[in-house]
Amino acid sequence: MQLQTDIFAAGAQRLQMDDSIEDLIRRGALFVINHSGGKDSQAMYLLVSQVVPAHQIVIVHADLGEVEWPGAEAHIEATTRGEPIHVCRARRTLLQMIEERGKFPSPQQRQCTSDLKRGPIERTIRHLGNKLIVNCMGMRAEESPGRAKLQTLRLNARNSKAGRKWYDWLPIHHLSASDVFATIASAGQSPHPIYAAGMTRFSCCFCIMASRADLTTAARLNPALYKRYVQLERSTGQVMLMPTKKHGRQTLEEVTGIDAA
Repeated sequence: MQLQTDIFAAGAQRLQMDDSIEDLIRRGALFVINHSGGKDSQAMYLLVSQVVPAHQIVIVHADLGEVEWPGAEAHIEATTRGEPIHVCRARRTLLQMIEERGKFPSPQQRQCTSDLKRGPIERTIRHLGNKLIVNCMGMRAEESPGRAKLQTLRLNARNSKAGRKWYDWLPIHHLSASDVFATIASAGQSPHPIYAAGMTRFSCCFCIMASRADLTTAARLNPALYKRYVQLERSTGQVMLMPTKKHGRQTLEEVTGIDAA
C-alpha cells in the first residue's frame, strides 16, 4: 500500500492536479486520453496512468488519414499498457474539406480541429455511455498565449447532458517541452521517430500553425503529400499559411524553398 501511495504522490506532483481530480478518481470517473501519437499525448498518458487505475482509462485517437504522420496508431499501441484504444474518423479528410470549401483552414477558423479531431472524439466518448467523464487533453501553456489562459479543469456544460457529467482536464498544461521529453525518457520510452528527424510538431504533416522549419522538414520527408498541398494552393488560388508582416503572402514553395515538381 505504501508503494502505491508513493507512486501516486510522485505522479501527482508532475500533473496539473488538485483535490477535484482525486475525488473524480475515487468516484470511478472514466479518464479519456486524447492521444495523437505525439510527444505531449505520450507524456500525458504516462503521468495520468500513474495515478488513475487502468480500468478507469481509455484512449481515443482521431485518425487523420493521409495527412497524419505514418505509424501514429502503432506508436500509441507500443507506448501504452493495453487500455482500450478507440480510433475515430471524420466523414471527410482534410484534403477533401479544402477541396469542397475552396480554401484552407486558418488560425481563426480551424475546421481541421473541430471537424477532424474534436467532433469525432466527442462523439466517440458519448457513445461509450459513461456518466462521469474526464476528457484529458495535452495542451500546454508554453505553446501559445491563448493556451496559457486555458483553465486546467472545467465542467464541459455542452457535453454534460442526459445525466452525464463531463470535465475537460489539461494534466500537463504547466510542463515545458523539455519536461515532456524528460517524462518520456524517464519511462524508458522514445517519442515518435518524426521528432528525431527534425519535426517539433506532430499530428498533421503540414499544419497551418507550423513553423517554416517544420514545413521544410515535412516537405523533405513527405514529398508526395507536399506536392498535393502545393497543387491545392494552385487549384484554389489560396495559400496554406496566413500572410505575415515580415514575409507577406507566400506559397508553400516560397516558404520551404522546395520545388514540388
